[in-house]
Amino acid sequence: MLVTQHNAAPALIGARTAWRIAAVLLASAAFLFWLGRCTDIDLMLADDFYDAGLHDFPWHHAWLTETFSHGILKMMLTLAAVGCILLALQDAVRPKPGRSPLQRLRLRVIGLSALLVPLVISTLKQASVAHCPWDLARYGGSEPYLRLFDALPFGVQPGHCLPAGHASSALWLVSLCVLWLPERPRTALRALVAALAIGGAVGWLQQLRGAHFLTHTLWSVWIACAVVFTLLLCLQWLPAYRRSRVLRLSS
Repeated sequence: MLVTQHNAAPALIGARTAWRIAAVLLASAAFLFWLGRCTDIDLMLADDFYDAGLHDFPWHHAWLTETFSHGILKMMLTLAAVGCILLALQDAVRPKPGRSPLQRLRLRVIGLSALLVPLVISTLKQASVAHCPWDLARYGGSEPYLRLFDALPFGVQPGHCLPAGHASSALWLVSLCVLWLPERPRTALRALVAALAIGGAVGWLQQLRGAHFLTHTLWSVWIACAVVFTLLLCLQWLPAYRRSRVLRLSS
């Protein structure tokens, strides 16, 4: 881990840790691609959730999945995200006296993650052709099942269902792990796991409703981690790069 020094840019992770995280992200992306392209786990789980007698997913309109998770919980998480965004914006416009550069870095990572994680996932979702389970002919709808990167059949409208959008309302919480970096990496890891569990649970409730497949949620998890990781690197190392470049030019 890098330690903040006098007149040095603050850092939350070191270069070696960054390379390890990048390797994990690349490996997990390859695994998710294989999972979606070469297995039927999505259909197997959705088949279990679907009731052929009812011609619907029994959890489709349940209070827990629709009213609480998709309504109340999403609103609470969105308000928390807006609060973090406003706090980071306020600090950028009018820095609070006494707040250290490291604290300011953490705040900006969290604020930007609260904004960009849902935004990136929503943008990718609008560009996708995959349909949600409840829209498929297999589950009482009319659309074909498409795997990742499958071509859209002629005459079929895109489904805009991959990755899972609702899970993104919770997955920005991944960024909270920076509150314990760099001093307490194990605690940061536990916070990361807890945030992923919350985001995964929110995505799972949507799967019970027939709104998403498992890989939809898993890709949202991956994207959230990638966005937070990218923000962390940019925010902690770009200022140092610019400072060193100015010093080289002035020497």
